[in-house]
Amino acid sequence: MNAPRRFVPSIASLRAIEALDRLGSATAAASELSLSQSAVSRQLQTLEEQLGVSLIHRQGRGMILTPEARDYAATVRQALQQITQASVKLTVNPAGGSIDLAILPTFGMQWLVPRLGDFARLHPEVTINLATRIKPFSFAAEPYDAAIHFGRPDWPGTDHLRLRTERVIAVCAPGLLRDRPSHPRDVLRLPILHIETRPEAWQHWFAAHGVTATTVTGTVYDQFSTITQAALHGLGVALLPDYLVEQDLATGRLVPVWGGTTESPGAYYLVWPVQKSGDPALMKFRDWLAGQSEDEDLLPR
Repeated sequence: MNAPRRFVPSIASLRAIEALDRLGSATAAASELSLSQSAVSRQLQTLEEQLGVSLIHRQGRGMILTPEARDYAATVRQALQQITQASVKLTVNPAGGSIDLAILPTFGMQWLVPRLGDFARLHPEVTINLATRIKPFSFAAEPYDAAIHFGRPDWPGTDHLRLRTERVIAVCAPGLLRDRPSHPRDVLRLPILHIETRPEAWQHWFAAHGVTATTVTGTVYDQFSTITQAALHGLGVALLPDYLVEQDLATGRLVPVWGGTTESPGAYYLVWPVQKSGDPALMKFRDWLAGQSEDEDLLPR
């Protein structure tokens, strides 16, 4: 890249505009950057002169970014995050490489983490850093090399590896089930708990039992950990992955509402940006994970 010097501002100037945008005042930006307010003002003035555009409305001692400057600051923030992440990766593991992996909290901790000891034994030179993300995101905007995804392999700009299907069972606390349903449609009379990441799960469950239910009302939870607690406390009926409720079913804390397990329409995938396909550390992880992905393999208990 051989960009003109005026389009490559100093890191100090970029940090100043990013902090002003995020914190809302020059005083707060100066405090975070361990600078004086006048030093922050000089950095921003230098940036304006270098770019040849006005970035700030000055009102007395106050400074407000223009709408265009706020858009610029958002892009700068992403770039600074990527620089920071790259520096950390280089410092932590300069030889073998590392993978920044976004995981779904429940599946990641229950399925992936128990297996990572084997990967570490086979590839001690590769570091895997984990963070939770519930929903798909832009790999261009987030500093991740790959992610665990549930649904269909339709994440734009990515390649994928199928890991396993998901099987769910309708459960509730024993006290909620005074009269056992005589037909699956009777479940609609009970309070229904939904998981945000599976908006059509109940429609699929009813369809699997021969019931058409175009609308299934109820309360919504964003993670399996919270919806499981809601079910345990008698707040309603939840569709939960079988591996999560095995112990609660065995102890009687939860009971099946109707039938056994049904297969969810989606599956778990490892996804990664197409441009990362040749990354050596990611290739090692992907090839290892392919050996862990048989559907008949039971999840660790």
